[in-house]
Amino acid sequence: MNRSILSELWYKMVHSGSRMNLFIGINTIVFLFFVLINLIEFLFRVDIGIGTFLAINLALPAYLPSLLYKPWTLFTYMFVHHDFLHFVFNMLALYWFGRIFEDFLNSRQFTFTYLAGGIVGGLLFIAFYNVFPAYQESVVYATVVGASACVMAIIVATATLLPDYNLHLLLFGSVPLKYLALIYILIDVIGMTGMNAGGAIAHLGGALLGFVYIKRLRAGSDWSKIFQKKPKLKVIHRDNVTINTKITNDIPEQEVIDRILDKISQKGYQSLTKQEKELLFKASKKE
Repeated sequence: MNRSILSELWYKMVHSGSRMNLFIGINTIVFLFFVLINLIEFLFRVDIGIGTFLAINLALPAYLPSLLYKPWTLFTYMFVHHDFLHFVFNMLALYWFGRIFEDFLNSRQFTFTYLAGGIVGGLLFIAFYNVFPAYQESVVYATVVGASACVMAIIVATATLLPDYNLHLLLFGSVPLKYLALIYILIDVIGMTGMNAGGAIAHLGGALLGFVYIKRLRAGSDWSKIFQKKPKLKVIHRDNVTINTKITNDIPEQEVIDRILDKISQKGYQSLTKQEKELLFKASKKE
């Protein structure tokens, strides 16, 4: 039974095609690994040192000399959580907003938004701690971990794409995504002066990426195409003449999708015709 459950979870993470499931799965595996190490050290009263070593070498430092020797941390930090509630709230937000994101955009665009949001958030954290006097005293030991910047990128990107899309919340009822995103941003702006200033700054960097990316996407520039696979070539022999043709999927043009998304923003998803829904679904499955 347990094996069946694990097999199902593995399938959803790796083979379902959902990048939301993949990133939630990666974050969960890393978090559970740290939990296991901490549990072993607690039960046997031993200091293995693995957890501490990995935490130090996976967290993103603000201090430039430290970053010089650990450049990979700009990527690894976004998959590491030390606090249980930090992990849970990030994964819940990624699930809630990620599902909506994947309903309207494709997996390549989700991957780009998540990773680019984390990178921009990390860079903004480094920049603030090295530029503004308020953070100078703590720059040497300041580090940041967690997927919050990535999650903020997904949240703001989704809210920018579908500002009037309603999310049903317990006690609050239906709330448009644009208001939820503004609340998240306001909390982080306030948090820039608090104990977790570095995290708040990283969150704002992710939010900025999500907003600008969708604005550029609506203008016809899809930055996620840096992840696009090169089209395969099909060789056709006809009358001793070799013809190279690109194999393409029957996917609607971006302009058509943009018009459908505009219609959703103005009148809601229920206003779409059956054909428009089919076109949107087909576009969302494009890699």
